[in-house]
Amino acid sequence: MRQPRRSKSTMRRKKPGPFSLVNPDAAGIDIGSEEHWVAVPADRDDQPIRKFGCVTNEIYAMADWLRKCGVTNVAMESTGVYWIPVYEILEDRGFKVCLVNAKHAKNVPGRKTDVSDCEWLRKLHSFGLVRASFRPDAQTCRLRSYRRHRETIIQDMSAVIQRMQKAMIQMNLQLHKVISDITGVTGMNIIRAILAGERDPVKLAAMRDWRIKKNADQIALALEGDYREEHLFSLKQAVDRYDFHRQQLKECDQQIKACMEQFESKPDTDPDPVPEPTGKKRKVQGHQPEFDLSSHLKRITGVDFTRIPGLNTLTVQTIISEVGLDPKAFPTAKHFASWLGLCPANKITGGQIKSSKTRKVANRAATAFRLAAQALAHSHSALGSFYRRKRAQLGAPKAITAAAHKIARLFYSLWTNGGPYKDPGQDYYEEKYQDRVLKNIKRTAKQLGYEITLTPMAPPSASPELCAVPTTCSG
Repeated sequence: MRQPRRSKSTMRRKKPGPFSLVNPDAAGIDIGSEEHWVAVPADRDDQPIRKFGCVTNEIYAMADWLRKCGVTNVAMESTGVYWIPVYEILEDRGFKVCLVNAKHAKNVPGRKTDVSDCEWLRKLHSFGLVRASFRPDAQTCRLRSYRRHRETIIQDMSAVIQRMQKAMIQMNLQLHKVISDITGVTGMNIIRAILAGERDPVKLAAMRDWRIKKNADQIALALEGDYREEHLFSLKQAVDRYDFHRQQLKECDQQIKACMEQFESKPDTDPDPVPEPTGKKRKVQGHQPEFDLSSHLKRITGVDFTRIPGLNTLTVQTIISEVGLDPKAFPTAKHFASWLGLCPANKITGGQIKSSKTRKVANRAATAFRLAAQALAHSHSALGSFYRRKRAQLGAPKAITAAAHKIARLFYSLWTNGGPYKDPGQDYYEEKYQDRVLKNIKRTAKQLGYEITLTPMAPPSASPELCAVPTTCSG
């Protein structure tokens, strides 16, 4: 049967119109290591696409040319760190800079050149088809740079410690088998005495700290080595590098402290602060900074994030330096979890979910949340109980992701609303889990035409808890 013809007005009404310009004064920049290609609208200059060098004077000339062309918005695409000076200089000049993810601005296949890339990026940005990558404020970026540099120093120290251990093993000094940390008090005293010329294992073992579990005889037995000049030279240089990195770490901590002191203080939203522990002061573990980092974090955020199980001061500092202090960049907790890559990324086609795996992201804040989740293995908290149950159901990798997602949502709640975090405890979580299981059992029985009645039964122990079991089944 012939279909009725549509009226011209109907066809004209459903015809899609052209894209509207969102950013008419937009420019596109393709960042490179040696040259930057810049594109402006064709009606702004006789040569709308120009090439600039990577030196500072060229970047200043680029900014002047963009200002002359009436550009206010700039979109740039880059990998690595070549974009940072261009971004910061243009931002200081008053331009609104949009750093685009390279995966989101791929050019048409077969047309991959620097000239076409910058023009394509300008078109996408002028129609509002690209989104800016998240970048915190300048003060937070400064703290982030210090903290990332601190991580690099610690990584260099780890490599040096391995070289120290390698040199000692080549001399058959099995010090790492009798003490847990060769860079501790006992280990460094023994190593420095060896470099000073001491070879008697009994005298070396007498330098042990009283907290070492192994006795002096066991340590002396492990220090009977074959001292060679070349291995001693390698050990000496490794120790010198270790001392140098330790000094660099202290200087970096001082810079971090001075940077954090410049942040504005926020009112404390915790009416019931955690009392300081009494008794003997614990030794600073690992590479913890020597200044009071916890007080600075609570002062600039107004929240004690370390109350959330799994989060310590260094982890909170890592997260704050990556996300900043203003949560307005993430409208909801779902946006925050999506940016971290901790929530399911559904791929739906044809009405079917093809995949719901989390996205692969290179995000230091997400890594910090995953490390916090991994620390819940022995936690007597609701989060710890949640992690252990998910680990039994799904395995450790997926359980870590699920627990990290939950910690991130709790972090966002405190970040936006303030106040203290009160852990309901693992018993509360287990009771909720049992209630959920019982509701599922009742619902399943009702679907099958049965009714289950639950009566309390005294457990064999003297515990006052009740155990609910089905006693009556009537069809």
